[in-house]
Amino acid sequence: MKIGLFIPCYINQYYPKVGIATYKLLRSLDFEVEYPTEQTCCGQPLGNAGYERHVTDAKRHFTKTFERYDFVVAPSASCVYFVKEHHELHQHRKQEILELSEFLVKQQVLDKLEASFRKKVGVLQSCHGLRGLQLGRPSEIMENRSSKIIEILKKVKEIKIVELDRADDCCGFGGTFSINEADLSVKMGKDRLDDFIDNGAEVITGTDVSCLMHLDGIIKKRKLPLEVKHFSEIFIPV
Repeated sequence: MKIGLFIPCYINQYYPKVGIATYKLLRSLDFEVEYPTEQTCCGQPLGNAGYERHVTDAKRHFTKTFERYDFVVAPSASCVYFVKEHHELHQHRKQEILELSEFLVKQQVLDKLEASFRKKVGVLQSCHGLRGLQLGRPSEIMENRSSKIIEILKKVKEIKIVELDRADDCCGFGGTFSINEADLSVKMGKDRLDDFIDNGAEVITGTDVSCLMHLDGIIKKRKLPLEVKHFSEIFIPV
């Protein structure tokens, strides 16, 4: 099995440690991983802004770049969701493009995970991950569906996963929504952060660095006693 590591552009630019942690985590589990340096943006910003006709070249380049891999894995639910839903891919290929937590659960490697993290951690369930990729069960759906990221975090020694009052509320980022509706976006982010603070979280983790980035900006602005980490960084500090 050969894995192509898909690192979204905002992680590459602003949170490269998440990309490194993801690579090292996969290698620690004995997966064969390559990072194709010719990869570019998957086209999500243009697509979400309504300019999907301009994403054709990015889509073709993505397909060409990753076609030689058995699986494509990324530490970003939103970018994986965009590729699966908006790129012209065969159904079987869609099933081979996975967000990191989804891949780890499907490969049944959780018992091989080793980490210790003595912090109170709150989980941010991003909208694309929760409702798009079905990485957990949103409150409006009555079915037995566990959270992939919580399954994984339960393998961490000494961690305390805090329960939130509104665990599946949107953080307010929404990509271009945070630009077009900045005031509302920030208000939603503040409400989300209050839930973490009220329930004693010290660290916020999740599957989407874009959502964590949004909350991190508000945290720094308000000088709140919180930090954000992609879940891969809990297993592989970089």
